[in-house]
Amino acid sequence: MICWRRLSFYTGIVVLILGIGSCHENINEEPSSDLPNIIWLVAEDQSPEWFPVYGNQTISLPNLENLSKNGVVFENAYSPVPVCSPARSALITGMYPTTLGTHNMRTYNAYRKDNQPEIGLTSYSPVVPEGVKMFTEYLREKGYYCSNGPKEDYNFARTEASWDESSKNHHWRNRIKDQPFFSVFNFSVCHESQIWNRTKDSLFVSPDKVPVPPYFPDNDTIRHDLAVNYSNLKRLDDQIGEIIADLKEDGLYENSIIFFYGDHGGPFPRHKRALYETGTKVPLVIKFPKNVDSGTRDDRFISFIDFAPTVLSFAGIEPPKVMQGKAQFGQFEVEKKQKYTFHSADRFDGIYDRLRAVRSERYKYIKSFDTSLSHAIPVAYREQMPMMRELRRLYAEDKLNEKESLWLHPTKPEEELYDLQNDPYELNNLARIVELQDTLKHLRKVLKDWMKETNDLGQYPENKLIAKWLPNGSQPKLPPLEMEENSDNVKLISGQKDATIIWRRIQDSIWKIYDKPLAKGTLFEAKAERIGYQDSDVIVND
Repeated sequence: MICWRRLSFYTGIVVLILGIGSCHENINEEPSSDLPNIIWLVAEDQSPEWFPVYGNQTISLPNLENLSKNGVVFENAYSPVPVCSPARSALITGMYPTTLGTHNMRTYNAYRKDNQPEIGLTSYSPVVPEGVKMFTEYLREKGYYCSNGPKEDYNFARTEASWDESSKNHHWRNRIKDQPFFSVFNFSVCHESQIWNRTKDSLFVSPDKVPVPPYFPDNDTIRHDLAVNYSNLKRLDDQIGEIIADLKEDGLYENSIIFFYGDHGGPFPRHKRALYETGTKVPLVIKFPKNVDSGTRDDRFISFIDFAPTVLSFAGIEPPKVMQGKAQFGQFEVEKKQKYTFHSADRFDGIYDRLRAVRSERYKYIKSFDTSLSHAIPVAYREQMPMMRELRRLYAEDKLNEKESLWLHPTKPEEELYDLQNDPYELNNLARIVELQDTLKHLRKVLKDWMKETNDLGQYPENKLIAKWLPNGSQPKLPPLEMEENSDNVKLISGQKDATIIWRRIQDSIWKIYDKPLAKGTLFEAKAERIGYQDSDVIVND
């Protein structure tokens, strides 16, 4: 049994030393060097099955293997959605995308204004439930330097309060001396698109040496794409090694908390966008301060909605009650561990579908709300992959066996039930097995109850949600700030009670979170912001 109490004790001692009594400490106060530094290393589009630490020795990844030796490997880490933007919305808020309204891929499109013109869908930010914020706001209020890059992609326009810096050039080294930091490094070298973009690049593993899972045919095209992914993991490992080297050079590695994880399952068909384990299960390694419990493994269920409250807990901040995730470690670690993980899949680019899933310790239950569609919906982006085109060709020519054909059939069953203990690749649907009807009914009810309790917005057509959130065809706008002055200070007030007020001195470029009146005579500009709203007009006190 891993001694997590020891880790919680360590974090609690930090908090006691600091004398922290509130999670709303003024960012203008001197930051404390005793708070833990926290780093997220995020691999795009990767499943655990490709990595040596999970038993696959096809290619050596020395930096990640060393990180795993210094940390804890998690056997059951999950993304609630098997695609990036909805998954990132869960990570940054501690909420299910189906509750936020970020369940479709994608809603807010920072890359183009028209978003999905084939279905007449413009880019928009869902108006999230009351009190939902990007969790880094709480860290910044505590005095943390928060940086991210190069990817945001949260399925809504991010708030200015969320990051001190969000760019490809971000780094904790940009903070002031001894300021605690939370830094997110996103690695796109192993993204789905790199399977075809790097198809002619050097391979670091022979296609003849790669294992082929049973749901894929074994031929040259499949093997080549698999080899490209392994080679991209080598590139990923090299890039992660640079970040770790920076931490060690700065004397920060030993006492930092480092997360390595994938943002959802692998880059291949039947991985990304699929509710099977290959699409929702992710690699996760956490290195704790002083390498507590290094070299061990943990089989608890941990979902992306748990990441935000866990980071806050590490920093001695009590997670807001609105968060659906629970702190897994730190001062506010929950005692009761979860029995299930929940998952959703809805619109992918220009194609609507709706599936929900629940996973217990042994079984996975999947509910499809439109059986007329294939699991292998024709997402144009994915169709660029040589493997995807090869699968389409072989299926059309009836050259795939039963296991290889399952995902490609033109329709799908309404219910699927899999015994993950005996069928880890989810190839044998047990939904009609008489002996398992009690299990089926139980998980059906668990899933139905979850959908109701979390207010699953997938039950509503997207155009109706947009009409509700954007009644005039555009994002609602926050009211102007009010300013109250007295002889000593200036107080700022927003008419939207859960809005965040931000301000900066006239000469500054970075917005600060307003948490107490400003000294009279301060030259500043300020505004209010909230996810799903246009910012209020800027007021200037000059």
